Amino acid sequence: MSINMGLSETQRETMAKAVTAVLADTYALYFKTHAYHWNVTGPRFHDLHGLFEAQYNELWMATDDIAERIRALGLVAPRTYNEMAEAASIKSGGEETQANDMLKDLVKGHEAVVATIRKALSLADENNDEATADLLAPRVTAHEKAAWMLRSTIG
Repeated sequence: MSINMGLSETQRETMAKAVTAVLADTYALYFKTHAYHWNVTGPRFHDLHGLFEAQYNELWMATDDIAERIRALGLVAPRTYNEMAEAASIKSGGEETQANDMLKDLVKGHEAVVATIRKALSLADENNDEATADLLAPRVTAHEKAAWMLRSTIG
């Protein structure tokens, strides 16, 4: 069935690829944050365990909306871990064992997602894709706030 939403097939494909990068980075950061939640130790365990949990829950909730935007654009969202990993700028990790190193790694992750989102927002503007822009703009705010909270926790 053809899709007539005011975006050409090329525009929809361009935007779906950009949104897939956002999804992949969000998913990679979700997994890394969840791994740190499981593995944090030390005198700040309770606070960091709770902070990481709040952040990974927020990331997990975001993945569904992001993936559904890809589907609304008429393309298929990633279906395998390999597809996600190939599309992500954030590489697997979560190997840090010291709390401050975990925090710093997650700050870098949020900053990377913001950079990916900003690229997608630029493409959304070029392609007159307001729906994608409306979905992604609040994600910038969420990641900037999360990075600020992590940086503030480092001290």
